[in-house]
Amino acid sequence: MTFSNDRSRIEESDHQVQQPRKALIVVDVQNDFCPGGALAVGKGDEVVAPLNKMITYAEEHDWVVVVSRDWHPSNSKHFQKWPPHCIQNTPGARFHHQLDYHGAEVISKAMGDNEDGYSAFDGFTRDGQGMSLEEFLSENDVSEVYVGGLATDYCVKATAIDSVYRGFRTHLLIDACRAVDAKDGDGERAINEMKSEGIDLMTTEEVLRG
Repeated sequence: MTFSNDRSRIEESDHQVQQPRKALIVVDVQNDFCPGGALAVGKGDEVVAPLNKMITYAEEHDWVVVVSRDWHPSNSKHFQKWPPHCIQNTPGARFHHQLDYHGAEVISKAMGDNEDGYSAFDGFTRDGQGMSLEEFLSENDVSEVYVGGLATDYCVKATAIDSVYRGFRTHLLIDACRAVDAKDGDGERAINEMKSEGIDLMTTEEVLRG
């Protein structure tokens, strides 16, 4: 009987360890994408406050927190499409100084000289030398993902859609992202596309209220 009870406790403990978790993915909140940066998104710095609230909430509820960054080499062919930005080890590649990302897992992407790397799922841990984002989320038993950051119509959209394609239930934090809007309405079209892919739209306040 004692053995049976011990075995039950072990099985219960294992079950608790393997419970599905949630993850917050903060996409590319870097200086070059914020006002004054080389490829600034209009009002891009406005995402920092709601994302900081989400980071605090996520940490309090044992979520996984990930921050992605463009980490381009200076000779990237990506710069044939866009002005040079987020070049490795430059001030423009740093996270916004008010973003409370410390303790989060940093995912570096677009490190090759011929990589666009829009999606955080193109990136890797440990300065691009470790696990892929998908591997990292799986290692941490994540089944559900919340996405915010910059920019709605590029890296946020690519990340959210890749998340769905990889089988994660995915939510877009609509008040915690901003669009480039190279063409008027690009951000709205991106949100509609994400919605059509099965991504839930919600605000950070809705999450914080539980």
